[in-house]
Amino acid sequence: MVTGTYAVRGLKCGLCLAAVMDRLRSLAGVTRVRVDLVRGGQSPVVVTSDSAPSSESVREAVRDAGFELVTGRKGGRGDP
Repeated sequence: MVTGTYAVRGLKCGLCLAAVMDRLRSLAGVTRVRVDLVRGGQSPVVVTSDSAPSSESVREAVRDAGFELVTGRKGGRGDP
């Protein structure tokens, strides 16, 4: 497993959080998505997958949900 940690700006509620999680879960190989909601700030998002999705595919998924990917860092192996 590979994990990537990202920051998403603009999440304000549970519906926002669910929209981002659903979009990220739809990416090929993604097995888990965890979001710590920071209302109106930068919410940390951890994506666990069989193989790391491209930064562009993560950015596009977040944008499709209506939000902005601020930072992204691909992590190592293992589940957070």
